[in-house]
Amino acid sequence: MFNFANFYQLIAQDQRLQPWLNILPQQLTDWQNAEHGDFERWVKALNKISDIQPDNIVLDTEVRITNSEPLMIGEQKKLESLLRTFHPWRKGPYHAHGLDIETEWRSDWKWDRVLPHISDLTHRSVLDVGCGNGYHMWRMLGAGARMCVGIDPSHLFLIQFEAIRRLMGNDQRAHLLPLGIEQLPELKAFDTVFSMGVLYHRRSPLDHLQQLKNQLVPGGELVLETLVIEGDENAVLVPVDRYAQMRNVYFFPSAKALKVWLEKTGFVDVKIVDENITSTEEQRSTNWMTHNSLPDYLDPADPSKTVEGYPAPRRAILIATNP
Repeated sequence: MFNFANFYQLIAQDQRLQPWLNILPQQLTDWQNAEHGDFERWVKALNKISDIQPDNIVLDTEVRITNSEPLMIGEQKKLESLLRTFHPWRKGPYHAHGLDIETEWRSDWKWDRVLPHISDLTHRSVLDVGCGNGYHMWRMLGAGARMCVGIDPSHLFLIQFEAIRRLMGNDQRAHLLPLGIEQLPELKAFDTVFSMGVLYHRRSPLDHLQQLKNQLVPGGELVLETLVIEGDENAVLVPVDRYAQMRNVYFFPSAKALKVWLEKTGFVDVKIVDENITSTEEQRSTNWMTHNSLPDYLDPADPSKTVEGYPAPRRAILIATNP
């Protein structure tokens, strides 16, 4: 169904990642053998997307794929129909052969907030934990990364990533594996690790921070982005049930509390570099993601609160170093 041989060859040539080969093939074989209701249908659609060799790929300022000879109208409509099979598209946007995939999230806005504060990615190996469909990995390559590995257990995100990769001419510098962070051994192999939009989904946030630390080389950099609340070093929100209609959410610390958590985990040089209230322009329903989105999750009488009465989404970015 999915052939990960290219990735196995890639890590076999990387001394830091070679130990991963002791367990990864069996993990991915087990994943292949598991069932998912829509996966077979998605794979059939994916296999109808041609390996188009594009004339121009832009990754530094956006994700845009073009040819000097535009697709014929019929070809473009066929491609659009195939890509819409993979609804909903949540992370992006993507611009491919005249199609504008307007995703739920303006992930480029988040990247614009992150990029000024991180170490130069040139020639670095990067792990993106909870990478979604891989949008930020393409932007990391655009910022000079040598190799990007994304992990996310979603079958749909893998399909979306592979669709974009095909449209890029099968670029082998980025790879998405359908795994969770808890399935990774202590590799201590990546120069930079990103965890964006993951921490509040973890039952044990300090364990998650330790798992991220275990993937970094000494001196490596963690880029952590998550939902936070206002408050001092002791402020933490634990939603009783849902938060903004999300079920699987657990801990929302203040940025200052999160800094303490990172220091307790052993990170040094911890910096809060950005806090930002999520707007309904950054997260919203679109023609490519027609389900409810942030505007539906805020109190219509007071958009500073969620429908449950909690503070509206505020996100922070923290940078930390593995000593």
